[in-house]
Amino acid sequence: LRFPAPNHEAMAPLRIVISNDDGVFADGIRTLAAAAAARGHHVTVVCPDQERSATGHGLTLQTPIRAERADELFVPGVTAWACSGTPADCMKLALNELLPEPPDLVMSGINHGPNLGTDVFCSGTVAAAMEGTLEGLPSIAVSSACFQWRQFQAAADLALEVAEASLKDQWKDNLLLNLNIPPCSKAEMGPLRWTRLSVRRYEEQFSRREDPRGRAYYWLAGEAVQDLESAGEGPRDWPSDVAQIHRNGPSLTPIQPDLFWRGPLKDLPSLPTP
Repeated sequence: LRFPAPNHEAMAPLRIVISNDDGVFADGIRTLAAAAAARGHHVTVVCPDQERSATGHGLTLQTPIRAERADELFVPGVTAWACSGTPADCMKLALNELLPEPPDLVMSGINHGPNLGTDVFCSGTVAAAMEGTLEGLPSIAVSSACFQWRQFQAAADLALEVAEASLKDQWKDNLLLNLNIPPCSKAEMGPLRWTRLSVRRYEEQFSRREDPRGRAYYWLAGEAVQDLESAGEGPRDWPSDVAQIHRNGPSLTPIQPDLFWRGPLKDLPSLPTP
């Protein structure tokens, strides 16, 4: 894949719903919403009222979920809601209560930091997009692969180009696109490529400390191992998403909700006999 070629045939306006896990004040989601609105799409934002990163697909079951309008935080024309729940809560609420009709496209991001490899299991960004996939809607998760990078316009433009091109190419059921963009200008980026999910491992996952009373507590503070080779299922000639980002190229990984075992059936453990 390369950057989608400019399409001189105007696309009909889409109904797009956008969420994230960095919260309603995050620059990434505001840049993405503004870019979508600038292309003529009808944009609704439904996202957490504060940062809820790494919440995975958690849902709020023991307390009510509240939603308040937050249009003033976005460019004119964008309808926005700030919700007290998780990213998955936000998308469920959007699709079942807040939107007058189903959207044409679900977008989640732009995340402040990467969502590479098996980290997709704990990503609130990916979970919000996965809610769209589970409802049979075209869905894409978008992440900037550096926590410190704050220039999101190139990522927003590329995300919308990929989404629009995929819709024109008949987006398949159960297909969630996970897009990671390297922290650089568009001119410095390599070509966009299909990638496989890497297998992410961490060193020194917890930092043990003591409070003033001498009691131990722990911060989850591991550093990801820079493994450019490990990758799971997929064509062998596709790089891992980590390797692609390392080469300064945008990474597009197709994932799906189906977690069924794809290895040889003979490798499954024997069932106990009565």
